[in-house]
Amino acid sequence: MNEARRSPKDAAYKLIGGRGGRVEALAKVTGRATYADDLRLPGMLFGKLKRSTVAHGTIESMDVDRARALPGVRAVITGADLPVRYGILPVHQDETALAVDRVRYVGEPVAAVCADTEAIAQRALDLIDVSYARLPAMLSVEDAFAARVRLHESPKFQGNAHRVVALEFGDVEAALAGSEYTREDVFYYAGSTHVPMETHATLADASDGRVTIFVSHQAPYYLQQILPKVLSIPPHALRVVVPYVGGGFGGKLDPFPDTICAAKLAMLTGHPVKITLTREEVFYNHRGRHPSLMWIKTGIRAGRIAAVHFKAFLDGGAYGSFGTAAAYYHAALQPTTYRFETYKAEVVRFYTNKPPCGPKRGHGTPQPRFTLEAHLDRIAEDLGESAHELRARNLIAPHSKTVNHLSVTSCALDECLRRVVEASGYAEKHGRLPFGEGLGLAVGCYISGAALPIYWNEMPHSEVIVKADRSGKISAYSGHTEIGQGADTVLSWIVAEVLGVAPGDVTLVLRDSDSVPPDLGSYSSRVTMMMGNAAREAAQKLRDALAAAAADALEAEAEQLAFADRRVFVASDPDRGLTVEEAIARAETRQGLLSFTGSYTPRPQYGDFKGAGVGPSPAYSYTACVIHVHVDADTGRVRPQKVWIAHDIGRCISRVNVEGQVEGGVYMGLGEALMEEMAFTREGLLRNAGLLDYKTPTIMETPEIETFLVEDPDPEGPFGAKEVGQGPLLPVPPAFVNAVYDAIGVRFDELPVTPDKVLRALERGSKRVGPRGVIAFPFPEPVRVEVPQDAADRAV
Repeated sequence: MNEARRSPKDAAYKLIGGRGGRVEALAKVTGRATYADDLRLPGMLFGKLKRSTVAHGTIESMDVDRARALPGVRAVITGADLPVRYGILPVHQDETALAVDRVRYVGEPVAAVCADTEAIAQRALDLIDVSYARLPAMLSVEDAFAARVRLHESPKFQGNAHRVVALEFGDVEAALAGSEYTREDVFYYAGSTHVPMETHATLADASDGRVTIFVSHQAPYYLQQILPKVLSIPPHALRVVVPYVGGGFGGKLDPFPDTICAAKLAMLTGHPVKITLTREEVFYNHRGRHPSLMWIKTGIRAGRIAAVHFKAFLDGGAYGSFGTAAAYYHAALQPTTYRFETYKAEVVRFYTNKPPCGPKRGHGTPQPRFTLEAHLDRIAEDLGESAHELRARNLIAPHSKTVNHLSVTSCALDECLRRVVEASGYAEKHGRLPFGEGLGLAVGCYISGAALPIYWNEMPHSEVIVKADRSGKISAYSGHTEIGQGADTVLSWIVAEVLGVAPGDVTLVLRDSDSVPPDLGSYSSRVTMMMGNAAREAAQKLRDALAAAAADALEAEAEQLAFADRRVFVASDPDRGLTVEEAIARAETRQGLLSFTGSYTPRPQYGDFKGAGVGPSPAYSYTACVIHVHVDADTGRVRPQKVWIAHDIGRCISRVNVEGQVEGGVYMGLGEALMEEMAFTREGLLRNAGLLDYKTPTIMETPEIETFLVEDPDPEGPFGAKEVGQGPLLPVPPAFVNAVYDAIGVRFDELPVTPDKVLRALERGSKRVGPRGVIAFPFPEPVRVEVPQDAADRAV
């Protein structure tokens, strides 16, 4: 039973914190919700992409004449038709929609066709002849570092390094030397992918002189920044419409070749063109979790964390994507859970001949969190104390600065830790269960939206319009994307709460760049914080207008009025009131059109050093987790038995939504701990590019999950709310491996923990499974930054 179900809703609100259903639920369960692949337009053609069969090579020749001559084929394009380079981050414009001269991974698109039917388009692909001159394939960070061949020319870095981060806060070497105890460990976190239910799809139409794309995407705003450049059209000539999105998890954030090619083919033919990827092709689009090799060394003095030195080596795949952000996130969020006296982070991301990695739920933070939390369990064991006591003594304080200049507002991590330790009986049971049974603990932290946009500017990150008309209709206009996380429900509930109406009374106008104000999209757990604040501001402006009009009619002061049950009334005399519809009519008579805007821009709060822009957030959410596992020594199979997880949500908007997000994070974290991994052959072919071979948990592997929602309203969030979409995943993998150690006495310092690894360790009597060392990469001298005074005061 969820603890949240026993928590009474805040009496100050009618909706906020309640357990009502999602506003789009009926459309989805009845099949009426429209997704990109459901769309059809008259004269529509079908597009397909020809993909590379080699991991690395130059394109010696490409013959498309037979494909063009096939009856029913309307157009064929190659890299020469789309030569403009682009990238989601301005700092790395290293991609083209179709390969130009060179391919860098198996599955990279080299040509695109459109035809009257999908079958004809597929036959046309088979008629395109491509000849490659193979080059050595680099399939690991070690390969990339050692190779003489460069995937991309970089004047700054050697050894196929894409991005290098080196930061130091305080004097780590001196702090380690002065520590009473030090320990270092090496860890590896395998790469994994998103596996959304819906594959990528784009329908493009250029028949009216503009380019309109209907696309399954998480950030249409960024498509509006990038596609006009690639297609050589003015920005105002592009319209982006996003239907419902059947899952994203970060996998639908980049501008992808299928979207760009669909638009180009529509422009060339004058017909609408739709490209829907197969499941295998989604694996080639990838942009998922970076494989990460990590090293950490920690010094303890007087029971406190005096120093942490962290290194990471990321396998980024063939292109930049969000890799720069992933590298910086590896470094930035470690100090948000614990007070470090000093901290040094060195991170390098390499280019390799694999599908590009990017942002997957938790974006750049699950790997280092796994490292730190598994490492701390070992330290606690060495020091002869409980892992939860070591953590509790070192927790970050609310309303403080981290060692790397991040501003923490509310923080209920201590309460989260207390809840799961007590509910699971961790203190009494850990280290005392029978062989094969174990408990593991970990904590985590994540941002509630990035404080800086991808394209740096001072404009709002989210804008919302709330409008009412004389019929009594209330409408909310927003460009946020609904990817299954419940964002539409958040918008309708916030507007309804402010105006005293039901969520169903609020008509939502969404995700069409011709109709709605800008919103940066669904990523970095930003939507509730940023869209929610903008919606509340817009709704409050409408409420003020209605209150002013109603006050005149009721012969009262506007401040005396309350809004509830579709009425505006005198709070001390509820019988004196108007319906909301009557108040709207009076307000429109008084001032004309009732249309109000709300916007949200995070307050500046980042440090004055290179790299300080990644990590700052309006607020941080916190999570603690305990997992009970059973390990079968005969089969090597690890079965999670139960998960206790507590999440510092700030304040719930919708409890059903929040609980679902927590459970989804647990599910995905267990998948990465148990089985998920992108596996490649020596030639660079992805061996498990399909749901038969790429394993994800089913209901059979998903244990009972007991959720505790800790509500400590944050001053930055709408009604005090913080994020929940990504944070609950973070402590799950380290809690899992800590539990496996408690069960069988083997430290798994790499993920996933598969049955063959368990059996091999037990048969050999191994005490550890994991990498032996890291690369001797020549990191530059770090950017040295003083520890903020607030953090120094709270340190040892």
